[in-house]
Amino acid sequence: MKIGIDVMGGDFAPIETLKGVEKALSSPDLSEVQITLIGQQQVIDDYYADRDKPNRLSIVYAEEVIGMGEHPTRAISQKRNSSINVGLKLLAEGAIDGFAGAGNTGAMMVGALYTVKAIDGIQRPSLTTLVPKVDGSNGLMLDVGANADVKPDVLAQFAILGSLYAQHVLNIENPRVGLLSIGEEKEKGNLLNQAVYPLLEDLRNINFVGNVEGRDLFGDKADVIVCDGFTGNIVLKTCEGFYYKLKKRGIEDDFLDRFNFESYGGTAILGVNKPVVIGHGISRANTFENMIRLTKQVVMSNLIQKIKASL
Repeated sequence: MKIGIDVMGGDFAPIETLKGVEKALSSPDLSEVQITLIGQQQVIDDYYADRDKPNRLSIVYAEEVIGMGEHPTRAISQKRNSSINVGLKLLAEGAIDGFAGAGNTGAMMVGALYTVKAIDGIQRPSLTTLVPKVDGSNGLMLDVGANADVKPDVLAQFAILGSLYAQHVLNIENPRVGLLSIGEEKEKGNLLNQAVYPLLEDLRNINFVGNVEGRDLFGDKADVIVCDGFTGNIVLKTCEGFYYKLKKRGIEDDFLDRFNFESYGGTAILGVNKPVVIGHGISRANTFENMIRLTKQVVMSNLIQKIKASL
């Protein structure tokens, strides 16, 4: 299995990226993974000037870099030799099996749509996040920022995508799907929720359990929680902020520690034709190692083919 890594993406790239790659290559559960570094020649050559280059490592040079604050569409169209564009092109051509990076999220999304393209029938790809549960398991929430405004049929597709991801990547049998709302009753919620509820009821390939509220996020009511990207991103950033505030106050708790994004590595873009994983911009070495681990899981799950079959 070959996984491509954007060396240049992230606030602490390239050093933390390359350290994470080294950790991944020495990890027993990733022994069958070959990694392709994609980035500037000077940066990569300088790093390995006084180090032995691992055997399972290859390099593809890309001299342009898309900054974290650049406009995604403009950057993707103008910087054709950026590490993101080159990595996605290698993925589309089949030179690598999965691509991961912690760079500009918008550019990764736009680039994936332009180069790898959406699966036939998918209207909008989605981003997910894992949701820690108090019983020690993980749930899934989507969308968390890729689509601030969606129509009911798009939200219904998110339910299908999330259910398939939970089943085949998280290994949850017959995952329960809930719609994030402001009340349990069917008629509660905004116009979007009220319109999508009957669509979810009619879907035969998901286990829809109705509305869930914010207080249900970390409980056992649903395994997959569906919402628009505006709502999902607010929930995600609220949880992140709450985690960091409590850690700064010196609070130690096993459940709280599971909100540390470094443990998960990143999130897969659901709905495109090849495995693409996006990491947090402030990723460190441990995060990149887990990002590679997650990419391997998505590739091995054959998730893309299962999404196509479901549609």
